Amino acid sequence: MKTLGHWINGQLVDGTSGRTADVYNPATGEVQAKVALATKDELDAAVAKAAEAQKEWGATNPQKRGRVMMALVGLLNRDMDKLAEALSREHGKTIPDAKGDVQRGLEVIEYCIGAAQMMKGEFTDSAGPGIDMYSMRQPLGVVASITPFNFPAMIPLWGMGPALASGNAMILKPSERDPSVPLMLAELCKEAGLPDGVLQVVNGDKDAVDAILDNETIQAVAFVGSTPIAHYIYSRATANGKRAQCFGGAKNHMIVMPDADMEQAADALIGAGFGAAGERCMAISVAVPVGEETADKLRDALVPRIEKLKVAPYTAGDDVDYGPVVTAAAKENILRLINSGIEQGADLVVDNRDFSLQGYEDGFFVGPHLFDRVTTDMDIYKTEIFGPVLSMVRAENYEEAIGHAMNHEYGNGTAIFTRDGDTARDFANRINIGMVGINVPIPVPLAYHTFGGWKKSGFGDLNQHGPDAFKFYTRTKTVTSRWPSGIKEGGEFNFKAMD
Repeated sequence: MKTLGHWINGQLVDGTSGRTADVYNPATGEVQAKVALATKDELDAAVAKAAEAQKEWGATNPQKRGRVMMALVGLLNRDMDKLAEALSREHGKTIPDAKGDVQRGLEVIEYCIGAAQMMKGEFTDSAGPGIDMYSMRQPLGVVASITPFNFPAMIPLWGMGPALASGNAMILKPSERDPSVPLMLAELCKEAGLPDGVLQVVNGDKDAVDAILDNETIQAVAFVGSTPIAHYIYSRATANGKRAQCFGGAKNHMIVMPDADMEQAADALIGAGFGAAGERCMAISVAVPVGEETADKLRDALVPRIEKLKVAPYTAGDDVDYGPVVTAAAKENILRLINSGIEQGADLVVDNRDFSLQGYEDGFFVGPHLFDRVTTDMDIYKTEIFGPVLSMVRAENYEEAIGHAMNHEYGNGTAIFTRDGDTARDFANRINIGMVGINVPIPVPLAYHTFGGWKKSGFGDLNQHGPDAFKFYTRTKTVTSRWPSGIKEGGEFNFKAMD
């Protein structure tokens, strides 16, 4: 059976710990590979080598670093099909969805071609007599990114691009559930001209994560995953003096106003709620129709669409709507939460608990589900299900609807569907959530804006990609210089900013 190791100093190496994790084919339930799990010593050795490599890379002209990013864009486009197939094989996504995963990461690399522009500082001449001041943005040194299973191309690229373009070395710890694509990305970085050792891919579990958090050389940690782990990583990293940006769970609401185009809203909910089997932190899992008539219309529009969804492995063609969830444990947890919704009084309108795909009975497939008359005290409302389950929470009016979204502990993304500009503008201004869509169900910003949630969906002051990423992966140094004209006698013991 194939065993996946690590990417160290520009080459694939075997693990030495003797510990491995199973990598499944989610469609069949079979183990298709094993991935090595690093020890603290392996992680520390990778960091030490990265620190050496970073010295020369950090001193490299930022325009030259941008050219590496430019070359990487071409390679990602060249290998798009190969990357998508490997991603689908381990994650279970459809091929079009897998290509979207790569594409959204590629767009951040495109943005990072302009690293020289992002690294510019500020300058003030004549701040005092003969005195100039200027600031420089300089790399932190060695940084780390701990990435999730649900976007094995996009999230690593979101971290790699700004960190490497800024002159840092990076330790990438991908999910052990689907590690092949991150290793492939590392090979492409080398082909693009990235020096050996600047990017190290270390596979592992909690032992590797804790080694990252405790390693004194690592200056910053980025994480995407569940909220409890995000909080743990943020707390431990910052306690050790590191910068940290940690993004956690979500429970994204989509408010549907009475004046909304109901067909448009229903189509949006199908893609946003069931795409990628709901395994997205930006998935819409709660629809909030305003008024009983709106709710009934929305329900009537959703049911036939949900019943037509094609659930199958990615090999069944590009018309597959979504595939399996990532593990058997994930499937069991989704079904447990569905049963809790029934027990707590929600109306299960579309019930696919007995879903089974002929020939793939051992796969991790979960059929689509729709709940109506969900209330805010139910587990299916409070918990991030991370599966193909959409809940409808009926609201009497706009204020009640917006209150549901604002009062939830998560604040990653939200959306409103309406034809009324005043309502949309009020919603955008008042909502206490990081990413907002107006007639857009999944408002993931493009690469030149920043991505990040509020409340328990995000920990840290700076977001992913866009200008925030370059701020996160650099520190500012301010220089005050004096080149006095003429000759002065004696010493001066005070500094005058201005005469």
